[in-house]
Amino acid sequence: MRVLVLSQYYWPESFRINEVVESLRSAGCHITVLTGQPNYPQGDVFAGYRAIGFGVQQHESGYSIYRVPLVPRGRGGAIGLAANYLLFVLSACVLSPWLLRKQRFDVVFVYAPSPIIQAIPAVWLAFLKRAKLVTWVQDLWPQSLEATGFVRNRRVLDMVAVLVRWIYRRCDSLLVQSEAFIPSVKTMAGKTPVQYHPNPGELAFGRAGALDPPALLLEPGFNVVFAGNLGTVQALDTILDAAELLRLHADVRIVLVGSGSRSQWLQQEVLRRQLGNVQLAGRFATEAMPGILAQASVLLVSLVRSAIMSQTVPSKVQAYLAAGKPIIASLDGEGSKVLDASGAGVSCPAEDAAGLAQAVLRLRALSPAQLQRMGEAGQRYYLQNFDPAVLAQKLAEHFTRISAKHQS
Repeated sequence: MRVLVLSQYYWPESFRINEVVESLRSAGCHITVLTGQPNYPQGDVFAGYRAIGFGVQQHESGYSIYRVPLVPRGRGGAIGLAANYLLFVLSACVLSPWLLRKQRFDVVFVYAPSPIIQAIPAVWLAFLKRAKLVTWVQDLWPQSLEATGFVRNRRVLDMVAVLVRWIYRRCDSLLVQSEAFIPSVKTMAGKTPVQYHPNPGELAFGRAGALDPPALLLEPGFNVVFAGNLGTVQALDTILDAAELLRLHADVRIVLVGSGSRSQWLQQEVLRRQLGNVQLAGRFATEAMPGILAQASVLLVSLVRSAIMSQTVPSKVQAYLAAGKPIIASLDGEGSKVLDASGAGVSCPAEDAAGLAQAVLRLRALSPAQLQRMGEAGQRYYLQNFDPAVLAQKLAEHFTRISAKHQS
């Protein structure tokens, strides 16, 4: 099975698609990747790469990565982001037919977090290569644009909806990372079939090394660890509000591991509020996360309250389940349902600081044996539903079925 993976974001940037590719190769797929120049999340092109560069790079695992130019995203301003997204689409449409000349593919597979417009060159390539087009929808557009406040103009949102509908209806298959996405995507997809395919857990949690000396050593106490992007939808103000309510409990500490658009704001707020029980640990490589999460007393995932966020399962949920630690989910909808089904922890409504503080104290009151049973339940649920090898095999089988329809 010859698969062209198209993703604007790819190694050495840290995205789940990197490991999905590794798992697909283990499942027997021959993989080629088309991507841009790495610049996420700092906004500057990584050392050794050029924004205007293009060509082929050999991954250390032995497959080809074709890169096209883009404008670095910079510090996350609207103009910089728009330029970043649009130039990738343009350069991929113009340069990829030449870069990938004489190569044949059975399937073009799009990893589609925001923005969905990166699927446009995939539509073009699937047509040129006479390949099937499968898009894995990670965010709902235009709903995500509206929920994050990136676009508020109704006319612009309506135009985006027209474009999304055009993309969806030119795919041969649409996969969605949350079951709650299915109705919204089906409404826009026309006759294109839509089915659920969850994000897998991270391969690092299935490898040896979690017991190596950790990159971050947590202090003694009841450590509530949040790991991942520190952005606008993570309800970070709710976490800080809860930290204020927990000040009287000297052993409770909230540790935020990661970086993002609100990192500077967090630093300022922690100082302003004098939150000595909040630790900003910084960003660490994916490989370091098992060793860090293994030290946590409980793990925290949070999102803002909105219709679109309630339909999303944050990818950190899978990593948390794999870590075998109790989880607090400060969110609504699908993510909360996953946690409840797993038996791995407790949930509270999104943006409910008092509820979050109560959830922390509720788990703090449990015995070590009770906390361990929660973590073990999460690991069992992870192996049954999010194991990378199992999901990669299902995805490879899906590609085979789609390709067989094409040949018939």
